[in-house]
Amino acid sequence: MKASQFFISTLKEAPADAEVVSHKLMMRAGMIKRLGAGIYNYMPMGLRVIRKVEAIIRDEMNRAGAVELLMPVVQPAELWQETGRFDKMGPELMRVKDRHDRDFVIQPTSEEVVTDIARQELRSYKQLPKNFYHIQTKFRDERRPRFGVMRGREFTMKDAYSFDRDEAGATKSYQAMFAAYKRIFDRFGLEYRAVAADTGAIGGDLSHEFQVIAETGEDAIVYCPTSDYAANIELAEALPLLAERAAPAQTLAKAPTPGKSTCADVAALLGLSLTQTVKSLVLATDELNEAGDIVGTTVWLLLVRGDHELNEVKAGKVEGLKNGFRFATVAEIDEHFGCKPGYLGPIGLKKPVKIVADRTVARMADWVCGANEADAHLTGVNWGRDLPEPDVVADIRNVVEGDPSPDGQGVLAIQRGIEVGHVFFLGTKYSKAMNATFLDETGKPALMQMGCYGIGVTRILGAAIEQNHDERGIIWPASIAPFQVAICPIGYDRSAEVKAAADALHQELLDAGVDVILDDRGERPGAMFADWELIGVPQRVVISDRGLKEGALEVQGRREAEASKVAPADVGAFVKARLSA
Repeated sequence: MKASQFFISTLKEAPADAEVVSHKLMMRAGMIKRLGAGIYNYMPMGLRVIRKVEAIIRDEMNRAGAVELLMPVVQPAELWQETGRFDKMGPELMRVKDRHDRDFVIQPTSEEVVTDIARQELRSYKQLPKNFYHIQTKFRDERRPRFGVMRGREFTMKDAYSFDRDEAGATKSYQAMFAAYKRIFDRFGLEYRAVAADTGAIGGDLSHEFQVIAETGEDAIVYCPTSDYAANIELAEALPLLAERAAPAQTLAKAPTPGKSTCADVAALLGLSLTQTVKSLVLATDELNEAGDIVGTTVWLLLVRGDHELNEVKAGKVEGLKNGFRFATVAEIDEHFGCKPGYLGPIGLKKPVKIVADRTVARMADWVCGANEADAHLTGVNWGRDLPEPDVVADIRNVVEGDPSPDGQGVLAIQRGIEVGHVFFLGTKYSKAMNATFLDETGKPALMQMGCYGIGVTRILGAAIEQNHDERGIIWPASIAPFQVAICPIGYDRSAEVKAAADALHQELLDAGVDVILDDRGERPGAMFADWELIGVPQRVVISDRGLKEGALEVQGRREAEASKVAPADVGAFVKARLSA
């Protein structure tokens, strides 16, 4: 490929609406061009990266035994109505009508369509297991699309769906996909973690997110540096930080705390450690009748240590909160506590509430909490003496750096990540809703066990850049770079020797299967180098009259501060060795 035949369009400055690094650099490098809110044209340079990502995915999915098909972007609403998602999904699901006034959706995912295929085609246990996948455009009508390809409305994903006879078979399919995903992300050349993830309402323990490590990531990844333990913040288990509860050493007392409504302020005023305080959070659950009317409400008081934060996902697993909860209203708080938020606690309630204590709080002694009275807190609070034992003791907090690892192999650390892949065991959620059955060995119908496996193809680009960039631009891993090598001849249009050497090297690398581009545009060296540093090509070869006369061309890796001088006859082999390292 020669640059004059390709399309290169770089910018010195990013558009004003570009927020994160990946958005800015993709716009500046001419990889994407905004068409509308959250909708982008993928320009030739960006599309080359996408195609390389897709090629790696296809190679490993095929190797794992998955079979590629292609499901439509526009799907009939009837299938979505079967599972109830047509009505349950919010405005993120774009609904449209055709000329006959029939309902359709622009798909954000394809569980319904693939399950429909399976129930028609996979009729016998002899046809199972089966794994279908596709790489397709998706659309999610985000309320506030932002961050370029990281959270756009239109995007490309690889979706795979496995179908098995039983849970044992589904587990094998899951493990095969998990292994394939690790090979895929290894080949991308990105630093990543596969972390255990929450399975939500489906339950079970088969769910992992693949997170690309980046300081700008939205997700918190919890891991143990001395073991293999890794989980997202919603799932990471928080062990109690006290081995046992100490005997009371203080008497219960009321302390004036005027204007001090936070645990940090109260601890500072009283000269105590923040770890001696307890934070109160008030939730409510509603009981509904068949018509959907509220016929009863239960108020819950959740207690976590003052330096900890409530984990709402974990709270949602507490018996009584599993069917959904909300934060209590000011009126409900006043009715049960007789006080405004900031001074709440479990002692001296006006009306009973359900009390849930975090594991650590349940083992605390002589702690501090709100007195249910404005500008006052209680000190020296002890379970059993000053108030009954909590109704429920559960892990309801986020872990923090330095917490003991649940596997007992060290302490936890936290880093930021960008979710780009997810493997998930679905069970019979969709097969049951759509009656996707097969005939088992006895000739009886049985529901298929399903798994789903996604990779955000276009999101990989943003995540890779967030992880790999510097002040000059993008730094692509060689496996997904738009080009692996850029030949930068100085005076290509003026020196016959430079032109001949550049053309010869270009052909040599092409013949060796290297994805190389020859910059024959006649640009000034500074502008030419700046373009390829911005675009992020891993290897650059500079050919000049001076270098040819001295018998040394310059080869420089994108991460290197200085170039290596290599004899012209050896440059091809030198570059190939670097790319294969």
